[in-house]
Amino acid sequence: MNDHKSGSFTLPGEAGYEDLTLALAGRWGADAIRDCDGTMLSDRIVKAGFEIYKTVCIIRRHNRWITEHPGCRQQCILSTAPRVCEGETLTVPLMADFFTEQFQVNDSPGAFARWQVTDRTTGAEIAAADWEYDAQTQSAVIRGKEWHSYTVSFFAWRVWEEISMYNHTTNHWDAEHLMQLDPVYPEAQAYLKEWLTAWCEDNPNADVVRFTSLFYNFTWIWGSDPRNRNLFTDWASYDFTVSPRMMDGFEAEYGYKLTAEDFIKGGRRCPGHDVPDQTKRDWMDYVQKFVSGFTRELTDIAHRFGKKAYVFYDDSWVGMEPYNGCFQAMSFDGLIKCVFSGFEVRLCAGVPVPVHEIRLHPYLFPVGLGGAPTFMEGGDPTRDAKAYWRQVRRALLRQPVERIGLGGYLHLTEGFPDFVDSIETIANEFRTIKALHRQSAVYTLPCKVAVLTVWGKLRTWTLSGHFHEVKDHDLIHILECLAGLPVEVSFIDFEDVKNGALDGVDAVICAGRRGTAWSGGESWNDAQVVESVTEFVYHGGTFLGVGEPSAVEGYANKLRMAHVLGVNIGEHCCQGNWQYTVRPPGFVSDSGAQVPAHAEAYLTDGQTEVWQDVGGRLALTCHPFGKGQGVYAGGWTYGARSARLLLMLLMGPGARNTLADNPYVDCAYYPGSGALALANQTDEPQRGSVSAGGRSIAFSLEADEMQVVACSREK
Repeated sequence: MNDHKSGSFTLPGEAGYEDLTLALAGRWGADAIRDCDGTMLSDRIVKAGFEIYKTVCIIRRHNRWITEHPGCRQQCILSTAPRVCEGETLTVPLMADFFTEQFQVNDSPGAFARWQVTDRTTGAEIAAADWEYDAQTQSAVIRGKEWHSYTVSFFAWRVWEEISMYNHTTNHWDAEHLMQLDPVYPEAQAYLKEWLTAWCEDNPNADVVRFTSLFYNFTWIWGSDPRNRNLFTDWASYDFTVSPRMMDGFEAEYGYKLTAEDFIKGGRRCPGHDVPDQTKRDWMDYVQKFVSGFTRELTDIAHRFGKKAYVFYDDSWVGMEPYNGCFQAMSFDGLIKCVFSGFEVRLCAGVPVPVHEIRLHPYLFPVGLGGAPTFMEGGDPTRDAKAYWRQVRRALLRQPVERIGLGGYLHLTEGFPDFVDSIETIANEFRTIKALHRQSAVYTLPCKVAVLTVWGKLRTWTLSGHFHEVKDHDLIHILECLAGLPVEVSFIDFEDVKNGALDGVDAVICAGRRGTAWSGGESWNDAQVVESVTEFVYHGGTFLGVGEPSAVEGYANKLRMAHVLGVNIGEHCCQGNWQYTVRPPGFVSDSGAQVPAHAEAYLTDGQTEVWQDVGGRLALTCHPFGKGQGVYAGGWTYGARSARLLLMLLMGPGARNTLADNPYVDCAYYPGSGALALANQTDEPQRGSVSAGGRSIAFSLEADEMQVVACSREK
């Protein structure tokens, strides 16, 4: 790997640390240098011969203009916590629950007309004549019914941009709070186009305009009480796109009017985990078209100045989902994705742009996202970097990206020489992997897997957040396993099923809790869907259901695919239970993986084979159906052994003959060049053997090590 010492690496530079910046650029083989939120690039760095990325936070750092145009600030709808009326009236202070440094009440006439007061005991909206607003105390006074609970849904200005707020509080900055403007307003659009034009003129040395996301942040509502600071957080929610003007535009185009309750949904809001109704689908479609249209005007400006336009796909990414059908129209030259795990690499790698770049972790901050020390006393960034890289690398072996990089404050690395060494190794390994893909396509087993969710292609390789944020969902563990397996993976929705998407597919995965967008929820009410999946399995397919797959109320079998799975969930009182003996086939026993049993499941017939249980609860079963099979897992947890087991459940035990005999070693074979990559997933030495290129190859890997072995070239 000593031949791959430079290129394909983006380094965060920092004025005042020029010697360090240029020295690490040499150590890590950087060919591009970027600035970060809170850092600058000096002339010495800019003129050092590197490609220069300069960050544009398009909707923030405009406080002066926003102060002069306060009606162009971004906003959202908030709803108070339910409060009980103990007499004839109830006074509800609107901001009691919320972080006042983030939100301010918007009681302007256009916004106030859309406020709603709801009796949560009955679910009925309260007439305007039965409540009034006290502007002095910012409270709603409700003439309610004793012992009923009430909420007030109101518009609020977002007066501290959330990413700036996080960076500010994390790093204890003593700086102005940055607001965000909303480009839905024509005057804001005109200003931003003029501003970006002037920026391009003032930054002739910027080769890449790095749009740090776009307009609308993922929803992150902070509370007033530090014991529950994060009241609501969802990476896939569109709650921060809502404004009276956006709602007016929606009504004009779609022909019906939205209310606050369409977004509040009784206080649950509309997280990406819920099955969307048509109203939400329409709203998302409207926002995506708006974001795409105005973004194209901005990228055209960058291109007019001869600059490339890259976008950071995190933070204010709402409306620019890269698999939404509108993304290519934005004309980005590259997409940058921060990654903690393998499935996020796959998300980035498949986006239709010329350049894919992943930003590695840990971020160069004193503390990590969870608040634990990183680049400070008590932190171990070297350990963190190696752990994240092991996850990322196994996905890169399956599908390449063009670049990697880091972000944050470069000077923090000065006290951590081991970290500097580890990034040098990681950068060289990345360039080696990139070269392997250039020389040959990676070998993939003859297995096509379709992941079935309500979101389908739109949420390709994602589950509304990072692995560390939603790790209790079975599907995210399935995705992380799939990210490094040698199979072809597609993402389909229930309309796709009815339109022939199962043709040519070998296995379908449906995983998640009942009633969610991931397990399907009400989509399973469609008899044509049930028929199509049933026929698919009968003719030889595999249906892998995890957790509470196909669960929906109103049927004798709560799992609509119970007849295929041989398993059902839900109440089973007064019914007999099939007795069973746990008899796992050899490949299940040999895998060493124990499948969890998150759901209460029971057998529906005596043909179902029980392969694993946990304390008497079904964990892994297999039910023959026609020429195919229904496989049920009570849950899933990512790991080297469970990833191996997943592949064999999808393909059969013969799949293990193409893998290393040691499950902790990933292997990727590139038949066109005869190269075999072996990567140790652990921080301990690993040994074993693998068959590739027509011969058996023994290997011995040190902790974290990757080796490339020459095999016979395929003819």
